[in-house]
Amino acid sequence: MSEAAPAHWPNDQFSRRNGELIIGGCPLSRLAARVGSTPFYAYDRQLITDRVAALRAAFPPEIALHYAIKANPMPAVVQHLSALVDGIDVASHKEMAVALDTGIAPHKISFAGPGKTTAEIHSAVAAGIVLNLESERELAEVIAAGKALNVTPRVAVRVNPDFEFKGSGMRMSGGPKPFGIDAERVPALLKQIEAEKLDFEGFHIFTGSQNLKAEAVIEAQNNVLQLAYQLAAQTTMPIKMLNLGGGFGIPYFPGDKPLDLAAIGTHLKHCLPEVKQKLPQATLVIELGRYFVGEAGIYVSRITDRKESRGHTFLVVDGGMHHHLAASGNFGQVIRKNYPIALGKITDETMETVSVVGPLCTPLDVLADKVHLPKAQIGDLIVLFQSGAYGLTASPQDFLGHAHALEVLV
Repeated sequence: MSEAAPAHWPNDQFSRRNGELIIGGCPLSRLAARVGSTPFYAYDRQLITDRVAALRAAFPPEIALHYAIKANPMPAVVQHLSALVDGIDVASHKEMAVALDTGIAPHKISFAGPGKTTAEIHSAVAAGIVLNLESERELAEVIAAGKALNVTPRVAVRVNPDFEFKGSGMRMSGGPKPFGIDAERVPALLKQIEAEKLDFEGFHIFTGSQNLKAEAVIEAQNNVLQLAYQLAAQTTMPIKMLNLGGGFGIPYFPGDKPLDLAAIGTHLKHCLPEVKQKLPQATLVIELGRYFVGEAGIYVSRITDRKESRGHTFLVVDGGMHHHLAASGNFGQVIRKNYPIALGKITDETMETVSVVGPLCTPLDVLADKVHLPKAQIGDLIVLFQSGAYGLTASPQDFLGHAHALEVLV
């Protein structure tokens, strides 16, 4: 592969039949006909199921798995996962409604995120879900809502520790942060929770995301456990739940390697005796979003034009950054890298170097820059892999007024 045509993570979770990608057992062209139009996202339910099974196999049975809806809040995806996981984590009133619609027990739903509104807190208390407190103001609002509704609120404390998640794509702990309550201020909050006789669940200590290094995940988990032990010693209330966060990454780019689940599972197994001794009533929770759904999803668009400009070929497609901001490099990337990309069906083995661009009138609308692909024609389908998380809902769909993309679970 030449420097002018950078590689990407070699996707192999989807098979081909007669040169055509198979998604959820269906040839891509037939799936496109079923959906009715492009662009669209497709999520493979079997791959999601297999990912949960892989985690169950790698981890001790005492570990609870939670799905963070923000990664992919499509109701059908959430419904599917609700039957496979032990809990759901939400970050808005709308996500809470999606979670409750699945029929999962409210006490298995938790609500995190800074700046919860009075209305959101009132609704969450009324529903009976667990509120992860992120400020003293939120605690006051929860107490008021409980008294107004004549119910006992269920709460946990989201802690901002004084350490960072090394190697994390997005760090959410250590130093000044809008997330959670600084660890040194938590003991005072625990005293108030106990005085108000709230239903205290435990701690939520989420440190970061998109980490591919098992040793970094293990170090973060060790740090979280030690902090939880220290905080638990500051209260007489039992710790019924300790959310260790997640942060498990998936491979996207050259040099990426899949996370070593077995190493993390072995570490968790070794931790359990001490956890049972120091937090005898606590269930350990691993909260994941991207890791459940990211590799199970694709984004599909159709080539509407082939353009030559000063010796370079551009494939213009009917989708773009307004549907898939992350793939365009405008969602957290410092240096733009290509998501894994392929033709939906290969009919000509001749390779060419092309850039895949969308229809938006901005140079930011690039889905793949200088990649090697088999020769493509107008009407062919282009597929972006690793698109099951932070895709449609993390993108500015109304930018420049183009049509929204559709979603399907197959």
